[in-house]
Amino acid sequence: MSTRAQVRFATREEGVSFSEHPNAIHAQFYVHYDGYPEGLGVDIAESLINYQKITNWEIESLDAYHGDLEYIYYVWQAPEKSTWISIFKVNGKFCEYSDKYFETTECIFVGEPSNLIDKYNTN
Repeated sequence: MSTRAQVRFATREEGVSFSEHPNAIHAQFYVHYDGYPEGLGVDIAESLINYQKITNWEIESLDAYHGDLEYIYYVWQAPEKSTWISIFKVNGKFCEYSDKYFETTECIFVGEPSNLIDKYNTN
């Protein structure tokens, strides 16, 4: 089963919370499978710590939208600052009154790569 995700890169800025979606991102990638934190989340964290390659990412336009996402990741970076990662769980809901499908997100993780590995690495 596919667990789809987007990985977005944002600049760490004063006053911008890691637990909220930023107004601007600088790059965006689509990941078709293994997008759950124990898979993709750990891969991102290990890549940032150990410089491991990550495969099967598709670069996207910054405006691309997918209605089938299960997770959205943000990698927050700035020169001379530590890198942080945020993970949002996408919750799709059907509104019976308007016959429309809409999505909400819930921030399920904020922290440095080592914290993500401690929380989600099952190996």
